[in-house]
Amino acid sequence: MSRVTLLAGAAPLALLALSAPAFAADAAAATAADEATAPAAERTSVGTGQSDVDDIVVTARRRQETAQDVPLAISVVGGDHIDSTGSFNVGRLQQLTPTLQFYSSNPRNTSVNIRGLGAPLGLTNDGIEQGVGIYVDDVYMARVASSTFDFLDVKQIEVLRGPQGTLYGKNTTAGAINITTRQPTFTPEGRAEISVGNLGFMQAKAALSGPLTDTLAARIAVSSTRRDGTILNVATGQKVNEQDNLGIRAQLLFQPNDGVAFTLAGDFSKQNPRCCVQIYARTGSTQRALNRQYAALAASLGYSVPSTNAFDRLTDVDVPLQAKNKIGGVSLRGKIDTGIGTITSITAWRFWDWNPSNDRDFLGLPITTKSNNPSKQNQYTQELRLSGETGRLGYVLGAFGFYQTIRTSGVQQQGAAASKWLIRPSDALSKDPSVLNGLTATNDISLKNTSAAVFGQLTFKVTDAFKIQPGFRVNYDKKVGDYNSVVTNGAGQLVVFKTAAQGGNTAREKAQLAVLAPQQFNVRFSDWNFSYDATASYDVARDIHAYATYAHTFKSGGVNLNGVPADTAGVPILSLATVKPETVNHYEAGIKTQFWDRKATFNVSIFRTEIENYQAQVSNYTVGALRGYLANADKVRTQGVEFDFSARPSERFNVYGNGAYTDATYRKFTNAPCPPELSGGTQNVDANGNLIGTPGAAGTPGAISPLSCDISGQRLPGVSKWSFSYGAEANVPAKLFGTDGQAYLGFDGNYRSSFSSNPSPSAYTWIDGYALSNFRLGYRTDNGFDIYGWVRNAFDVNYYEQLAVASGSTGLIVGQPGDPRTWGVTFKASF
Repeated sequence: MSRVTLLAGAAPLALLALSAPAFAADAAAATAADEATAPAAERTSVGTGQSDVDDIVVTARRRQETAQDVPLAISVVGGDHIDSTGSFNVGRLQQLTPTLQFYSSNPRNTSVNIRGLGAPLGLTNDGIEQGVGIYVDDVYMARVASSTFDFLDVKQIEVLRGPQGTLYGKNTTAGAINITTRQPTFTPEGRAEISVGNLGFMQAKAALSGPLTDTLAARIAVSSTRRDGTILNVATGQKVNEQDNLGIRAQLLFQPNDGVAFTLAGDFSKQNPRCCVQIYARTGSTQRALNRQYAALAASLGYSVPSTNAFDRLTDVDVPLQAKNKIGGVSLRGKIDTGIGTITSITAWRFWDWNPSNDRDFLGLPITTKSNNPSKQNQYTQELRLSGETGRLGYVLGAFGFYQTIRTSGVQQQGAAASKWLIRPSDALSKDPSVLNGLTATNDISLKNTSAAVFGQLTFKVTDAFKIQPGFRVNYDKKVGDYNSVVTNGAGQLVVFKTAAQGGNTAREKAQLAVLAPQQFNVRFSDWNFSYDATASYDVARDIHAYATYAHTFKSGGVNLNGVPADTAGVPILSLATVKPETVNHYEAGIKTQFWDRKATFNVSIFRTEIENYQAQVSNYTVGALRGYLANADKVRTQGVEFDFSARPSERFNVYGNGAYTDATYRKFTNAPCPPELSGGTQNVDANGNLIGTPGAAGTPGAISPLSCDISGQRLPGVSKWSFSYGAEANVPAKLFGTDGQAYLGFDGNYRSSFSSNPSPSAYTWIDGYALSNFRLGYRTDNGFDIYGWVRNAFDVNYYEQLAVASGSTGLIVGQPGDPRTWGVTFKASF
């Protein structure tokens, strides 16, 4: 069945929901017409609570409210501030929101976390759900890859911290990113922006909106970004890790009267950069035999990396790089005001096509010559909500349906240097390149993912100052997965495990199977769960609001679609093919204040989140048998304190500062994978599966390695204990070419303390803390003209976005250097 046919079949659900007669909306409820036709009051909000207007209007609780009235921890960033700081995707947005973490080695291997929770740091597994929901105009984005694209015509972004499942019909156990785009208007308006900078940076954006008839308005927006890569491949002379993005979004608004509105939206984005590579960062000693660690292996092949300093930004990878990425879809959103509230229906279809080419040995050696997992994904969603208010009772009730199909056709192939690099040097087979050269695993992976939920939230006004807000969600999930990996040798012959009755495997075949092992299994998972929360809020005074929340929620269970461990005969251990749901207990309290005649805002929250059966990414350090799989850690906890401050003492100056202390640790994880310094050694077991001998000290060549490690009490990956964002802008009246305006100087900075970049903390993968500073200097007028120069990472700080452990227990650590200093100029105009 075609994508269009399925969407057409779903769309009538929205039309049916909106066909009731229209009535005057309750005065307390926000109408669809208000949302659709309200002027795009461009907020240059700088962290929570600051904007060019007195109040920031958000839709975090599925209705229009001011950010200060919402009893939850929320950060709001306006479209203008997103543009002026160059925060054109989620990766850059984290510099403005301290509790947001973003890690991406390529679009598919991307993690977006809040307070250290959301998705495992490391290789993506299609069989697991993300814990941070990403929504664009109420449409759920199932794959985190959508967050790697440029924001397109964004009005504002709300980062909701903590579980949100009772208002968002799909897993949002860590929080949600709610992106609102600029809507079609019945008043003609347009905007254009172009930026040029060093590294060949060019970015252009444009949007045009206006009426087609008295009841029909349209809006179209386009965006294009190009930039040279920051890393030079000395083998080819090409710069890699470049940017090459193009996006378009079109919307039609039909508004026959003030109580009814339909918005049909379509978008398409593509990326085609020469990307993505991680480069030599350092080496560390493992427990592998010394002649099988990086230095000895490289010397045996007469190889050396172009530079042992990653910030020289050099590589010599010998596999062509590509990260072709397409994403898009169509949605129909309808709203109607009735006598019982506002009915909202969102019908959507989304697709994602991913076509990569990677060099997974990270070196200029033909060890792994192919490691690619092209994937095609489709999702269909239908959401129906009723929201309103009557007397002292406010309510949101909803239902959500989700269906997703994924088909991945992967390949991994070894090259001419693989035998010497991967086979024990004392084995004569290591000197025969043909043993592993051309050894290929061809993977066929599929997933069907079905989910349905009903959810709701009530608000009881016990008094004018005191409110109680309970919520619930009933959720059903079903996943059906298939994994099939076929291995062939360089001559195209099948490589399989043979029983004793079949004569067993030859030494040559055993060497091949130790690198790439065939595997086939089918896996099914289904489960019901019930989530609930309760929030109490109290208005201490007009501008002082306190709240407390308890939430009990779940993240759906999953299936392992990167392969699972196998026994000595190569039989998959199917008990590891499914992953249990996470159980989340969350506690939070906060206070929101405004003072100085509402010229200043200060909000603070404290939180504690406990998760049982935490879904952790597990990586074994064999070469290719497994890329990584999922397992459940017994218990994880994150707790901390967050604050948001902003002040605008006058129209000439504003300042903000946001910060977070986050203590995120494994409370109990006794069978975790060991870090590289405790891996690669001998592991003999007795008949009961117990290790024979005593494990050696970390980094001792030839020692016995433990089967697993107890990392209870250690830090979760990817989260800093301390993180801050801060900035200010000052302006003075000025006149240019006879036009009155403002000259302004702005600064934005952020700081992150050190964090672990490996699922099991390793001495080799800690990333040092760093601070980044960005400046802009410009001139703008009241009629929409703006020109400014900018410099980002002004002090050219060297920092890593991510460190990773290369497979094989050789001790090789690769890294992803953050952007160096960049600078340029931006021209903006609007009417």
